[in-house]
Amino acid sequence: MTKVDSPPNLTLAFIALLVGNAALASGPHFVRLADTGPVAAAFWRLALALPLLWFFAWRQSAREATPLLPRGWALVLALAGGLFFAADLASWHVGILMTKMANATLFGNTASLILPLATLIAARRGPTRFEALALGAAIAGAFILMRESRDAGAARLTGDLLCVLAGVLYAGYMLAMQRARATLSPWAALGLATAAGVLPLLATAAALGENILPGNWTPLLLLSFTSQIVGQGLLIYALPHFSALVVGLTLLTQPATAALIGWLAHGERLSGSDYLGAGLLALALVIIRMPGGGRNDAPSGAGSNN
Repeated sequence: MTKVDSPPNLTLAFIALLVGNAALASGPHFVRLADTGPVAAAFWRLALALPLLWFFAWRQSAREATPLLPRGWALVLALAGGLFFAADLASWHVGILMTKMANATLFGNTASLILPLATLIAARRGPTRFEALALGAAIAGAFILMRESRDAGAARLTGDLLCVLAGVLYAGYMLAMQRARATLSPWAALGLATAAGVLPLLATAAALGENILPGNWTPLLLLSFTSQIVGQGLLIYALPHFSALVVGLTLLTQPATAALIGWLAHGERLSGSDYLGAGLLALALVIIRMPGGGRNDAPSGAGSNN
């Protein structure tokens, strides 16, 4: 059920939701343009955004009279969430370079489907009719997309699988952040998780022998600004105003935007099988967010993997 809000604020929040999703959808484009390695690009995405995120966290903590640095489990959970987020970004950024942008965005957002299914397993109960329908559509859509990728070569299929792995890791991030958000403000939680992911990403990029220092800073600055500040920041603002179904429907603008960017900037064209597979997977993401279709356990500001 949509939260009650005044029309001007609700309109502004909806615009923020759409713009935030569009900003997140542009992330794979900037990963491809970066002249660093993909994991190094993920490191810079977090590192460049960190000072501004901490500033926002400090302002929010001062305004709400809450501690900036928590103690106990809230701190542990936020830092654990950051490690999941770092692993998610590393896997997703590598996958972006190997598969189509639309595939990367769709598979990267499968955490929205994974979380309700994990809830089923934890509760030891069978799926409802809506949940079973969503699962069936997701499996069919993923099978069609991956078969198309397999036919295009092993590298693209590997890219798809890495993006699916990213979705699984992002589900771990969301679970940790949900519990951390019971104590922390949104910006403090996001700032802590971002800080926790910086050094692991740098160490991973170095271990992989990637080029870390860019010759051209523009793609990395745009990646950090659009994905970590504008995209996540607007979602933090907008998500509490809307039901899970509205959020799920607007989430589908991401793969559509990514596909458009992939076509215009990288010459990626979608086949009939791509449209069918993407449509089925997108349908699953919407069904699982419908009333009776599964709980939306995502914490505020953690609604998208991008």
